Amino acid sequence: MVKDAPPRWDRRMQQRLARGEAAALGELYDRFAALVHSQAHRMLDAADQVTREVFGYVWENPEAYDPKHGSMRSWVARLTHRRSVQRLRGADCGTDGPGAVARAEELEHRVLRATAAARADYIVASMPAPLRAALELAYVQRRDYRQAAADLGVTGDEARRRLRLGLQLLSTANTRPSAGSAPPGYGPTP
Repeated sequence: MVKDAPPRWDRRMQQRLARGEAAALGELYDRFAALVHSQAHRMLDAADQVTREVFGYVWENPEAYDPKHGSMRSWVARLTHRRSVQRLRGADCGTDGPGAVARAEELEHRVLRATAAARADYIVASMPAPLRAALELAYVQRRDYRQAAADLGVTGDEARRRLRLGLQLLSTANTRPSAGSAPPGYGPTP
C-alpha cells in the first residue's frame, strides 16, 4: 500500500491542480484511485460513480485541500467517505411507510460497518512495516506465530509481540468516533 505522501508533494500537487494541469489529475488518480474505489466499494455498489465524483470534485476544487489539516491522501479518503455516506443515505429514499425505522437502522449499521472498515484500512496502511508483515503472514497467509517468526527472521516472542500490537491497533477500528470528529487519518471535520 502507498504510504501518505510527504507534505511537499501534496502542496505541489495542489498547485498543479489549481493551475489546471490535466497531467496532475492523472498522477493523482494513479496514486489514489485504488484507495477511493476500494473505500467506496465497501460501502455501496456505486463505487465507480463515487470515484468519478471524488476526482471531479478534486479537479474543480483544488483549493479545498489544506495541507495544514493532513496529507492529500487523508483528504481524498475523507472526501470518498463523505460522498459514499451521502450516496448510501440518499439511496434509501423510502423513509415513509412500514419498515421505515428498520430500514433507517439497517442503513446506519451499514454506514458504521463501512466506516470501521475504512478505519481498519487506514490503520493497516499506517502501521509500521514489521507489524503489517506479521499480520499479513498470520491472517492472509494463515501462518502460526512460529512460522511467521521463521519467515520474518525473528524470535517467536518477537512475532507474538508484533501480532499482539498489530491486533491492538486494529481493534481501535471498531470504536465509534466522537460526534463531529472524523475517523482517524481523515483530518479534522470541516
